Amino acid sequence: MADRIYPVFKRLDLLEWKACNRLARLGAYRPVLFILRWVSRLGDAPAWIALCLSIPLFKGWYGWVIAVEFGLTAAVGGLLYRGLKNWLCRERPYISFEIPCTMPPLDRYSFPSGHTLHAVMFTTLTATFVPQLLVVVLPFAVLVMLSRVILGLHYLTDVAAGALIGFLLAELSILLISFTGTS
Repeated sequence: MADRIYPVFKRLDLLEWKACNRLARLGAYRPVLFILRWVSRLGDAPAWIALCLSIPLFKGWYGWVIAVEFGLTAAVGGLLYRGLKNWLCRERPYISFEIPCTMPPLDRYSFPSGHTLHAVMFTTLTATFVPQLLVVVLPFAVLVMLSRVILGLHYLTDVAAGALIGFLLAELSILLISFTGTS
């Protein structure tokens, strides 16, 4: 596939690479690296599956309906971010610049951050439907977002775009559920 590098990404890359490089240097500290690698692995899906499976403990049988909504919203998010990544083809920062990458990426391109999209999406849905779980979900989501840059996998704008898309998807899901009257 031929690389499609848009001028806006070239400009953003030049503006962001120094900040990303500084943040990625935090990965040189073994405890930070250990924690963020685990957070990143859990943010691939296991943490979100555990979240969905725990909802019925708080909401009873209706929790399964909420868990299905979470899952469907996550599936839409996965399709959307994959499509955007393959269409926009923004190279990861460690490819374009000498930024340490301390964990292998799941795919080639970086924009938007799928981990961040799902972290913000699940956090927003949790805040609406199971706010008692925010004590765990919110700090975890923040660590997921930080891990993307510190591990050298994403630019700051990849994370910001993923967060915005995740928030908008969650809000759309909440709106659809309330519109259909099933909440």
